[in-house]
Amino acid sequence: MSTDLTADPQAATELQRYAEALLSHLAANGTAPPAPPDFPDKPGYWLPPAVEALVAILSGDDPLEPLSRAAGRDQQQTALFLCLSLAVAGHGSRIHASWLGTAFGDLSLEHPVAHGQRALWLAAARGAYGPAGKIFVLRKLDALTVPEHADAHQWTQALAPGEPTVVVPPSLIDFPEMAEIPELARPALAAARLARLRARCAEITCARQAEHDSSTPLTNSSGSPAASWEEDEPLAVLRTLIGLGGPPGPMGSLTAHLLDDLRPGADPHLAAIALHVAGPILRQVAEELEADSRLPPPATLTVPLLGHQIELQPEGPDGASLARAESEIVTNGMIRRRPPWEALALIVAGGAFLVGSLLAPWSAAVVACLAAVGAVLHGIAAWRLWRRRKAIESDVRYVAGQIGELKELADGAVWALHAYAREADARAEQAADDSAELTRLIRRGPRAA
Repeated sequence: MSTDLTADPQAATELQRYAEALLSHLAANGTAPPAPPDFPDKPGYWLPPAVEALVAILSGDDPLEPLSRAAGRDQQQTALFLCLSLAVAGHGSRIHASWLGTAFGDLSLEHPVAHGQRALWLAAARGAYGPAGKIFVLRKLDALTVPEHADAHQWTQALAPGEPTVVVPPSLIDFPEMAEIPELARPALAAARLARLRARCAEITCARQAEHDSSTPLTNSSGSPAASWEEDEPLAVLRTLIGLGGPPGPMGSLTAHLLDDLRPGADPHLAAIALHVAGPILRQVAEELEADSRLPPPATLTVPLLGHQIELQPEGPDGASLARAESEIVTNGMIRRRPPWEALALIVAGGAFLVGSLLAPWSAAVVACLAAVGAVLHGIAAWRLWRRRKAIESDVRYVAGQIGELKELADGAVWALHAYAREADARAEQAADDSAELTRLIRRGPRAA
């Protein structure tokens, strides 16, 4: 607030009190309270005559004299105050065409958007000033040629965030690892991205936005106090103008505002304007995605199956690659074992004990003991040989199972590729339809909101 009233604190307090009551009435029901008899006016300060001009406009009187005084003291502040006040009151159609340009000032990609500019932007987007106000904001944005300085990926991520890294088409549902192969992943992912962008554009421009008709005033229909008005940006700027607001928050860049307006959950009217600005970027992205979705599937493809690279051809899996894989399975699956020297040694030792028990002149007890030791050693040797044979049989069964599973997977992968190829035409047709519809929705522009 200007320091012109510091010499009269009582007058300043009275002016602020009346201005706050004025904002409360405007936000609640679009009317102004009667001005006090000794309404303060100090030379050089724009707010008293601006408030007087606003009251005259709302009451249908001629505001020219107080308006001239206020504009002579601060033309931009006066225009901003009147534009936002009339928007809050639901009488945005009463502003003069030149006020918007004076209040809005210049936009720049290099400088942040002022709070007053953002408040006017919001009011115009919500139809507070009719079609002319929305066109005014659009022309301001179009003049900056935002798409020429934009990163397409950043804008598409804002419009449809949470993009999956892999899309598994129905044909590859049993072979999801094949969906990660670039030759197969690129068309499917492009078609899915295009469908998501189309759905988001349709959401922004859909018929339900008719609920926020362009004639809907920016009033608080519930009649709540001004502090809880549903759109706090214009009201916060007005409170700052009359000296009641706290320090203004940080200002955002133009690109940051547009990206925020595109994100899901944003105000649909702001989203419609941001979509108009991002239109050239999205059309180019749609063309690229449509082209990617039309990429034909490769005739032959090498895919990982059970850790082996198998070349798939239209008539079936390649024999040479299968043979190599089978050889690797045999090599890795059949454990190389040493000859059963321990078992042979036990057999020889056991035989020696048995021979000794038969030939040596030992007593009966010693002979029985030697024979028992020989029998035990032979038993241990037999057990070891049995375990070795079972281990070899287990390896053989494992190798056979792996080879059989590999052949079955290879045959199934070939059929999955055939199904993927059959899906390609339908996917390309759907992508063309999505691209055309997305372009049509963008061309409809903010009028749909």
